[in-house]
Amino acid sequence: MKIRIAVIVIFTILAAVSGFYLTKLKFSFDFEQFFPQGDEDLAYFREFVQQFETDDNFMLVAVRRQEGIFQQEFLEKFHDYTLKTRDLPHVVQSMSLTKFGYPVRTPFAITTVPAIHINNPERYQSDSLRIMQDERFKYNLISEDGKSLVVFLKMEEGVDLEQSKGFMRALNALTAQYDFEEFHYLGRPYFQKELVEMQIREVVKSAIISGLLVSLILFLIFRRFWGVFISLLSIGLGMLFFLGFMGAFGRELSAMAALYPVLMIIVGTSDVIHILSKYIDELRRGQPKGEAIAITIREIGLATLLTSITTAIGFTSLMANRVGPIKDFGINAAIGVMVAFITVIFFTTAVVSMFSADQISKIGKRHANWDTFMLWLHRFTRLQPNRIALGALAVVGLCAWGISMINTNYEIIDNMPRGEKISEDFRFFEQQISGFRPLEFAGYVQEGYTANDFTVVQEIDKMEQHLKKYADIQAVGSVAMVYKSIHQMYRGGNPDAWHLPETEEQFEQYRRIADKVPQAGMNVLVSKDETMARVTSRIRDIGADSIKSMSQQIDRWIAANINPEIIQFKMTGTGLLIDKNAEYIRTNLLVGLGIATLIIAGLMTLLFQDLRMMLVALIPNVFPLIIGGAFLGFTGVELEAGVSIVFSVIFGIAVDDTIHFLSKFKLARLKGKNVEDALQITFIEAGKPIVLTSVVLFFGFLVMLFSVHPPSQTVGWLISLTLLTAVACDLLLIPVLIRWLIKDKPTNKQVETAMQPISPAESVLP
Repeated sequence: MKIRIAVIVIFTILAAVSGFYLTKLKFSFDFEQFFPQGDEDLAYFREFVQQFETDDNFMLVAVRRQEGIFQQEFLEKFHDYTLKTRDLPHVVQSMSLTKFGYPVRTPFAITTVPAIHINNPERYQSDSLRIMQDERFKYNLISEDGKSLVVFLKMEEGVDLEQSKGFMRALNALTAQYDFEEFHYLGRPYFQKELVEMQIREVVKSAIISGLLVSLILFLIFRRFWGVFISLLSIGLGMLFFLGFMGAFGRELSAMAALYPVLMIIVGTSDVIHILSKYIDELRRGQPKGEAIAITIREIGLATLLTSITTAIGFTSLMANRVGPIKDFGINAAIGVMVAFITVIFFTTAVVSMFSADQISKIGKRHANWDTFMLWLHRFTRLQPNRIALGALAVVGLCAWGISMINTNYEIIDNMPRGEKISEDFRFFEQQISGFRPLEFAGYVQEGYTANDFTVVQEIDKMEQHLKKYADIQAVGSVAMVYKSIHQMYRGGNPDAWHLPETEEQFEQYRRIADKVPQAGMNVLVSKDETMARVTSRIRDIGADSIKSMSQQIDRWIAANINPEIIQFKMTGTGLLIDKNAEYIRTNLLVGLGIATLIIAGLMTLLFQDLRMMLVALIPNVFPLIIGGAFLGFTGVELEAGVSIVFSVIFGIAVDDTIHFLSKFKLARLKGKNVEDALQITFIEAGKPIVLTSVVLFFGFLVMLFSVHPPSQTVGWLISLTLLTAVACDLLLIPVLIRWLIKDKPTNKQVETAMQPISPAESVLP
């Protein structure tokens, strides 16, 4: 009794401490998190950024007027809005068409002529024609249909989450002062604020829905207040300790945060069901409470420890992934699994040992029905081994076909929350402006040249013109545009003069005044030492594999058409780095699962001290993995960073029921039972908890269908369906494998025990 009270007091204190650190919990979202760490292209991009700047430190505000933007009142209002955005926090530069002026050379100086003569409506038609023919503006500062204007805000480098929140509050307040018909946002601060707030909502929502669902399932299982209350209290404490741990050690919750409550609840529920089932079983056999809880800890506690370790190993396999949030999810999930185990094995056992069987669970006719079903299942596996084996082979063949159809051509929009304004805004910019994905090319000027030499700029212009031939690449810019602008200025602003000068002498003349031309932007197109040049653009969200194919085409064109003795181009940018995840996901996934399989195989060998049992344990757990891959292939869901965690979750959790089944089988064998009798006892005693925990897992992960985050929805239904196949493999395939691989030794003791009848009700479960 004293030990029980001490345990309860300790856990009460831990709950209070965890509650305090829960307030310190941090959420984060940043596209840099998804960069593949250790990749050579990442190192190259960081070098590129030092020379120029990041390609996503911007904020775009698109304002739409369905009747067209060339209306004086609207333009005056929009221009005023543009001017006031300069005063927003963390804004370095504000640009829109209403502020832009064409450079004009006069006998006295270089001046500018406004692109839009706001106060002269009679010039709107000519302004419109010139603007829509100017490649600098279309898809950048004005939509192709002429109904949307864009304010481009250049932000400070490295704006963090709190700064993004402050900026967005100020931007929303400013926008609210204007009666715009329609407006849309796109940019780093907007993504940071909105997606972190989505994560917080998702965590709260998934915790509430999972809790309600598990409460209902526990009530259907136990039908007693104390059974449900003790279970929910244990599960809730486990989640509180886990989140408190995250807050105390400063571990941020990132893109996959919504999975943590679901994971903690269903893992905790699984542990609780196994512990309570065994405890009630021993009480109904006539054991006193103290002895019943001791037997429970000794027999089920060890199996539960092993299942927790194997589940944690499954999650830690994600540490092989180069993507930060995926690696962190694996570590955090592994910690959560062990926290749930410690809570159940100490707190739950301490509390439940104070109650009798009838206080925890209600006995009914359904218990006998469970025994009947399990005995039927046992007979089926004994009488139909060949059909089960052939069925397994057929599943493997079907899955191989499905796996061959998996693709990684994911799009950013597939990761955006459904039904939210941020997704609507993203689609608007994809359709009307130039989208979000940056596509950058760094040009290394060769020895003997500088980035502002005539021959170098000609090569850069060739590159720029080639990129413009791709319909999905827009908003292309380079230093060549600066010299085209100057040439056009010297030709009186004639739109037909938008090209490089014909002679080097003309070019040298332009070069002397390039830095004096307003808004030339030389500092972001050419490095200070003029050894590097930048060709910048944005590309439609057409999918990672499609972009990779296009990139390969561009690389081939560069090799055939750009003089490598003058300048050498290399693709870079945040978009390229995020897309490279598709390549690493497949490799990291296989490596991680391979390592996890070896570790778990070692544990199985140590536990059962029999290589045959190790094979029995591992073979059935390959099926959920290949079935999960087949589901992805048949449903057309792209394998991307968020979805890649599915296989580690499946492997880590699916092996749990296998361990419980084989542990019970081993205990029966140690008591002298032959293979067949040990299997029968295993079906009766372990079958029901295995099925019940699988039901909890199935419905628990289906909670993710309530998420607005598409990858979370995919993870939910995919894990739920594959875990159903896992329990089918445990109850159908394992008995067949055991009979094939493990034979009885003809000892006198086994002959005697084999002659003893086994009652179907030898173990009565709750």
